[in-house]
Amino acid sequence: MNLHPARLGLIILILSCNNNSQHPPAGDSQVTAVSNEVVDTLPQPFATKSVRNYSKVIGWPGGKTPVAPTGFKVEAYATGLVNPRNIYVADNGDVFVAQANTEVKGIKKVGATIIGATKSQRMGTSANSIILFRDENKDGIPDRQSIFLAGLNQPFGMLILNNYFYVANTDALWRYPYKPGDTVLTSKGEKILDLPAGGYNNHWTRNLLANKSKTRIYISVGSGSNIAEHGMANETRRANIIEINPDGSGEKIYASGLRNPVGMDWAPGTGVLWTAVNERDELGDELVPDYATGVKEGGFYGWPYSYFGQHPDPRMEKDPRPDMVGKAIVPDIPLGSHTASLGLAFYTGNTFPARYRGGMFIGQHGSWNRSELSGYKVVFIPFSNGKPAGKPEDFLTGFIANAGKQEVYGRPVSLAVLKDGSMLLADDAGNTLWRIVGR
Repeated sequence: MNLHPARLGLIILILSCNNNSQHPPAGDSQVTAVSNEVVDTLPQPFATKSVRNYSKVIGWPGGKTPVAPTGFKVEAYATGLVNPRNIYVADNGDVFVAQANTEVKGIKKVGATIIGATKSQRMGTSANSIILFRDENKDGIPDRQSIFLAGLNQPFGMLILNNYFYVANTDALWRYPYKPGDTVLTSKGEKILDLPAGGYNNHWTRNLLANKSKTRIYISVGSGSNIAEHGMANETRRANIIEINPDGSGEKIYASGLRNPVGMDWAPGTGVLWTAVNERDELGDELVPDYATGVKEGGFYGWPYSYFGQHPDPRMEKDPRPDMVGKAIVPDIPLGSHTASLGLAFYTGNTFPARYRGGMFIGQHGSWNRSELSGYKVVFIPFSNGKPAGKPEDFLTGFIANAGKQEVYGRPVSLAVLKDGSMLLADDAGNTLWRIVGR
């Protein structure tokens, strides 16, 4: 990368200033020793070349499944779906799955094909539907599968609250009258909040989470760009978690500077909202680590001005905002660079071994901007008393078929715990829901 001498000087000045502030502020949750270790050892930007290295999805051969640790069984819960992206489990055990994907058409699709992006994910017509699964005989496998709601616009987040079924499309939050046990929604929906539509490289997802008192809803909204290359006006109400009342009123920014927050969940036994964040691209193989973090209300997490605390992004040289860099919070748990850590769920069941109970599971969709594939697995982080108590460890692997050929069977995304204590994983590229059972 060639830089004008004046620009190079500014970058060196920013980075040298950064070295005097190794450990920026932490949120309410404990910043782990692992996070501080990462802060101290991150490579310089562009230490390695930024490369495009898209995986090729080849699908799952008959009889093959992801691989779990000893003591677990993995089985297909549902197959033949159309890009299942997110899972929501109702109190009565009904399972709702949002089917949606990035849509690329015309010359953009030609370009995506040329660079290899279309072989790594579905980019055709989006199913734009929610599927209902019901296990009527309680054997762990659904007896009913039907379309619950269709004609949506890239749905992702789902929530049942106060006799409504909420759906977060990419451009708006809708709610529909709902009764427990409904198998299809027939009443007209109500749009209660417009949302900024679309976004950079799959940042169309809008997730939902309610607080325990059912008085507030949290909405995750990813950035509209990689590093604000279209200007900050394009990022209004983006790269943040929005908080609203159940009727759509009372909007405020709960936390900001989160490039692409997707998975959200409450740490068991605490009032701390955790999110998984997909960080920025094109700074090299080992930058920037995706992360999970306990979110501090009103906190700023760096994007686009800095990453992993107070490491300034040199590409923001025209608008470096040292005031914002100085406020950036170090996230709690680094999850590896370019892993596309999207899904997040705490294990709240009681059928997994004791060490997994209350711990966090992360679905890593997998890299495209790294010379060797990273992610393409589910990792587990042990928790104790609502705080991280160890480093991430592999939990569900076997998604990579041939690393040398960049071939993968599928790509893990969202996770959810079923009422029987088993766990579901959405594999969008594999068009499958996987069920993980402790035994």
